[in-house]
Amino acid sequence: MTVGFGIVGAGMISGLHADAIRNSTKAELVAICDLDEARARKLATDHAPDANVYTRLDDLLADPRVEVVNIVTPNHLHADAVLAAAAAGKHVLCEKPPAMSLADTDRMIDACAQAGRLFGIFVQSRLREPIQQMKRALDEGRFGRVLRADAVMKWYRSTEYYHTDAWRSDRRSGAGVTIQHAFHYIDLLQYLVGPAATVEAQMVNLAHPDVKLEDTLDARILFECGAIGTVAASTALWPGSDVRIEIYGQRGAAVMRGAAFSLWKFQDERPEDDAIRKAGDPHQATAAGSPTALASIDHQRVIDDCVDAVAEGREVVIPCTSVRPTLEMALAMYQSDRLHRPVDLPLIDEISIWQ
Repeated sequence: MTVGFGIVGAGMISGLHADAIRNSTKAELVAICDLDEARARKLATDHAPDANVYTRLDDLLADPRVEVVNIVTPNHLHADAVLAAAAAGKHVLCEKPPAMSLADTDRMIDACAQAGRLFGIFVQSRLREPIQQMKRALDEGRFGRVLRADAVMKWYRSTEYYHTDAWRSDRRSGAGVTIQHAFHYIDLLQYLVGPAATVEAQMVNLAHPDVKLEDTLDARILFECGAIGTVAASTALWPGSDVRIEIYGQRGAAVMRGAAFSLWKFQDERPEDDAIRKAGDPHQATAAGSPTALASIDHQRVIDDCVDAVAEGREVVIPCTSVRPTLEMALAMYQSDRLHRPVDLPLIDEISIWQ
């Protein structure tokens, strides 16, 4: 028996969610909601012809076949949709970032907890095999003391991309390279190395003068564990190249490029290391040059896990609580850029960030 999923928001990224559900043997896409009925019907036609199509969220939430709701709305609309889904007794998987503030994120976490519903976030890159191998090695202490943790995202997006939907060129709606694109890779550093103690960031617009937001981020991070790190992220750099996640410790080093290792080396070499070096798919599309050049397999892993979590009565693999520190880091980067100085965490006066 499959679990019924509903998608709220039929924009650009919704096809990945629909494709992931279609490819799953555990989930079925039974409902789609978007204010633009034609867009919702096209998503259904392309991926789930038998799905119910709605233009009102309340109608989708009233559909008894929907057990899990995928929130794929513009970023600034996540909070209201999650709160409504929790009130309707639905489990929730939400696109990143969880919300545009920590206060809204906490409200969402509390609402789902009080309703006894699961609440996960699509920072699905965590589930790539190389990242899981890094995490395991870090937990086992193979790296020794972690010295550096860096994320490099040198992507390209055309000016037309920013005008496909109005919200994509509005920072307060959740646009900009930091909160919209680099969030995944800021999250990987937080997931692997732990939360930040201090961040310092500079944001500029290098190649999209008609768009009033940052297309390039350079940030320095001091992690609570004592490691230092950087985030170099851009959507200005044609033709775009695969993301790199780099971890360096006293006794080991690992680098994931795209979805595969380019480096896996430890002083205490183990027999399994040869197989680990081959982890991941070097040919997997990772959206470096196009927002739609992205495989749905990582989304499917999140969806399949949610179905299993419901059946087993356990937490999902990426609960929102584990992503909150990433949002705090990203918001602190905006605050640092605005104030032109380093910002210590926990974050104070987040309301001023978007003023």
